Amino acid sequence: MAAAQHKSKGPNWFAIWISIAAVVVVVGVAALVVWMNNVASQPAVAPVASNVDTETGGVSFGDGPDTVETYVDFLCPYCGQFEAAEGKTIQNLVDSGDITLIVHPVSILDRLSQGTEYSSRSAAAFYSVAVADPDNAYAFLQALFENQPAENTPGLTDEELVELAKNAGVNVTAELEESILSGEYKGFAKERTLPEGATGTPTLIVNGELVNVTFDPKADIVNRLG
Repeated sequence: MAAAQHKSKGPNWFAIWISIAAVVVVVGVAALVVWMNNVASQPAVAPVASNVDTETGGVSFGDGPDTVETYVDFLCPYCGQFEAAEGKTIQNLVDSGDITLIVHPVSILDRLSQGTEYSSRSAAAFYSVAVADPDNAYAFLQALFENQPAENTPGLTDEELVELAKNAGVNVTAELEESILSGEYKGFAKERTLPEGATGTPTLIVNGELVNVTFDPKADIVNRLG
């Protein structure tokens, strides 16, 4: 009887290539996760300028002996109301040398701009202007409130923020335009928070004292100055 012949089987290349592909996918996903974690952990770019406190995020105007601090969200309608009611008085006090104004932009209303994060984008644009053209930063702040979008809308586009700055008299260089369009300080803006004891915007602090805003500039500010 003839002996049975046994054929040796070759390697299962299909299974091998499937295994290799699976390993490649796992390695790729792991590398992506590492990259995303590294990006997320990178510190936000701070607006470095003599008029910006990189610890608190406050932008200073004037050098008067009394201090007025405001915390505002550029999407907040009550902040727009505060600017309309008290902004002129504040500007006059800065111009007369009576106060130092410190504006803290915050972005607590990003959820109310249909996913565009308008609060953060507008705050970042304000920081960009404050760094590049501090002399016209307050005019840009006024323009942001004069052209304030309603809550639950996308708000202004980044390109419209650039045009708004130009129309407010800001010297919009190519570098400043790129800073606004890229949201250079958006991460920094998103990290800013309200001070202890504050419940929302606008928050007003005069000479270190938290003030209940009544939209009466005399009661809120003038009568509290030294």
